[in-house]
Amino acid sequence: MKNILFVFLSYGLIALSACGPESKDTANKENNSANHEMERSFPRSIDYGKFSEENGKKYLYGGEGDGKDFDITGYALKDEQFHFGKGREKFPALLEPNFITMELADKIYPDSARFLMLNMDGVKKAYSIKDLTRHEVINDEINGKPIMAAYCILADLGAVYDRTLIDRKFTFALSGYTYYDNDVWDGTDGFVLWDRETESLWWPLIGKAVSGPMMGAKMKVLPEEYWQQTT
Repeated sequence: MKNILFVFLSYGLIALSACGPESKDTANKENNSANHEMERSFPRSIDYGKFSEENGKKYLYGGEGDGKDFDITGYALKDEQFHFGKGREKFPALLEPNFITMELADKIYPDSARFLMLNMDGVKKAYSIKDLTRHEVINDEINGKPIMAAYCILADLGAVYDRTLIDRKFTFALSGYTYYDNDVWDGTDGFVLWDRETESLWWPLIGKAVSGPMMGAKMKVLPEEYWQQTT
């Protein structure tokens, strides 16, 4: 156990909602259903003017300043099912998490602490569920292999993804929006990500990009033999 590295995040962000790989769709439906009434009280993006059209293209508000709106022309989702709209990286992408040793972790985290555990290529890492709740997405690497650790608050579900797609490394962050579909994950809201490289939007609940140059591309969840969520 002494060679496990524990992620320690000294600064926190307020998380928006839940996420999760499509393969887990039946895991926590009872918990998700209990939260639907609360979720539906979230502010609808369409009611706050977050969508716009110009020169035959459709845009989603991405923050203050020129060039920050997301080009969602021909995208695969429905305007009325978006919530919030704080803009891209209102909660900044976490790119270089700090890690501590097992000995120090024993002094910081109580015995009841929960973790998203990763054991891959001879490296063991533990991402605190408490810290993941604050950040939701952590961009990291294992022996040079780009990965992303993510945690779903409402679904109480974590997952680890491969960030290399079509031989290209992607950097993921929160777009400032959540989205729901009654036919997906029992209608639970899930955060919408964006990538810095192509500015495509991704919805982890269906495991693929929903707008931009990468629309239709699938996210890659690492095989579960490499990671697990402690209870």
